Amino acid sequence: MRYKICILLLISIFSFNTCDILRSSLFEVVSWTPGGGYHSQPEQIVVSLTFSHEPDRTSVERNFSLTSDGNRVRGNFIWNGNRMTFSPLTPLEINTEYIINLSADAFDTGGLNMDNAFYVMFTTRQNKTRPVLISFFPEMYAVVDDPRTEVNLRFSIPVTLKTLYDNVSFNPSMTGLWRLEDEGTLAIFRPAQPWVFNSRYEMRFSTSLTASSGMNIGNDFFSVFTIGADNELPYLVNARRLTKDGETFNLLSGEDFTENHDWEKDDKLSLIFSKPVDSLTVRNNLNIEGGPGSAAPSSLIMETLPGFHSEIIFRFDSVPVFESRFTFRIRSGIKDSTGNESSEVYVYRIFANGKFSKPPVLAGLRMPMAPGNAENPKLLFYKADSLFQLIPITNENYPSGEITGTWIELYFITAEGASVDVFSVMELFRIDTSNNVITFSPRQIKDTGFTISAPESGMENFQRIEIAGNLINSTNFGIINFQIAAGLRDSLGNRNENPQIISLIK
Repeated sequence: MRYKICILLLISIFSFNTCDILRSSLFEVVSWTPGGGYHSQPEQIVVSLTFSHEPDRTSVERNFSLTSDGNRVRGNFIWNGNRMTFSPLTPLEINTEYIINLSADAFDTGGLNMDNAFYVMFTTRQNKTRPVLISFFPEMYAVVDDPRTEVNLRFSIPVTLKTLYDNVSFNPSMTGLWRLEDEGTLAIFRPAQPWVFNSRYEMRFSTSLTASSGMNIGNDFFSVFTIGADNELPYLVNARRLTKDGETFNLLSGEDFTENHDWEKDDKLSLIFSKPVDSLTVRNNLNIEGGPGSAAPSSLIMETLPGFHSEIIFRFDSVPVFESRFTFRIRSGIKDSTGNESSEVYVYRIFANGKFSKPPVLAGLRMPMAPGNAENPKLLFYKADSLFQLIPITNENYPSGEITGTWIELYFITAEGASVDVFSVMELFRIDTSNNVITFSPRQIKDTGFTISAPESGMENFQRIEIAGNLINSTNFGIINFQIAAGLRDSLGNRNENPQIISLIK
C-alpha cells in the first residue's frame, strides 16, 4: 500500500513539473500584419500571424477568422514556418473595418493552447468624421431668375452619388442628374427640365445621407427657393476675334464700310451676351455672307456646347481665303432661359488679311546664262510678272544636246515669321516647254549655302531657294514655263491654292 502511494506521488510531481516547463514558453502570436490603424491601399494589405513556436496548423486555421463590418471574409492559408498568411478570395475593400480573431482554442504541435484569444482591428476607412454641409445654392428663400439653375451642395468631406440620388428630394418633384466635383466634396444637381416660373421649391435630405467614408450626416436638412420672373431682353455686348494664342480683339459693327482687318486663318469668333442665352438659337441666327463655303450657318462650327451660355465661340470649317472679305450677320430672335428674345441685328465686316496667314508667293527667279564662268555667270532676274520676256539660253554657254550643270534661284514672299517648305518646293516645281526647247533635271535643292552668295538686288528681304540640276539645250525656240503647282506650303501651315508660273521665251 505504501508502495502505491509513493508511485502516485511521483507521477503527480512529474506531471506538475512538466506543465511548469511548458508554461515557461507561452504559445502566442508574436507579430502580425498589416498592423492596426488606417491603411490607404487595401489591395496591397497582407494579413499574417507569426507564432512564438510551431503551431498546429489545422487548429489555427479552424479557429481563425477575418471579418469585415461583421461579415466573414473567405480565403486561403499559406504557411512559411511559424508564419501564417491569409489570402482573401477577393481583394479587401476601402471604407471598411476589419477584425482578426484567433480563439484561445488554437494550440501548438505539442498540444499547448493559447492563454488568451488574439483579437486585433485595422481599417481602410480614412475618417470617422461625419460630413457637414458647408454651403448650398440657391440659398434659403433665394429668388432665382434662371429656370435651369443648378443646385450646389458643398460638404466638408467627399460624398457618393448613390447617397445623393437616394436621399435628396425636391417638392414639387424634379428629376435630374447629380455629378461630383472638387474630389467629391461639391455635389451639383442639373434639372432634367426647367424649374417652373413663379414656383416655390423645397429641398430636403435626411440623416441617411452618407459620406464616402460611410458616416452619415447626422442631421436633416431643409431649404426653400423660388423661381422668379425675368423680363429683360438679351443683347450682344461684344463680338471679338479670338486668336489661337488666346488673345482677343473687339470687332467694330456697322452696316456701312466699317471693316475689321487682320483676321488670321486660325481665328475664331467669340460672341459675348448680356446674360446666358441658348447657344442653338445663336447658331441658327448667325449668317456668313461672302465667306468660305456658303452663306449658310453650316460653314461655321459652334465650339460651345448646347445650353445656356454668356459666351458662344465659333470657328470656320475651312480656312478663309487670304485677303477674302466676308460678313457676320447676327439676326434678332436669340433666346435666354426665360424665353425672352433679342430684338437687334448686328453686322461685322471682316477682311482676312492677317500677317501670319499670307500663303507663300513666287516673286521672281534668277538664273545664270553662263554657269561655267565663275567670275561672270551672267545672272538674269525675272519678276513674277515678266510675261514672255526673252531668256537668252544660247549654244555658247549651254551647248545644244549636251548636259550642262546649272542652277535656278526662286524668290518668295512669305507670311511674317514663316519660311517656305523646301520639300513642298521640291515636290511642286517643274519646267514645261513648248517645242522641247530645253529639258531640266533637278538634282539638289537648298535654302542656304548658295552658289552665288549675294541675292538679287532689291530681293534681300525675300526668301531664296536654289534648285541645282542638269540642263540640256536644243536648237529649237519656244516658251519656257517655270512653275510651281498649287499647294505650296510654309512653316506656319499656310498653303497657296493657286499654280504660280513665270513664262519666258527662248
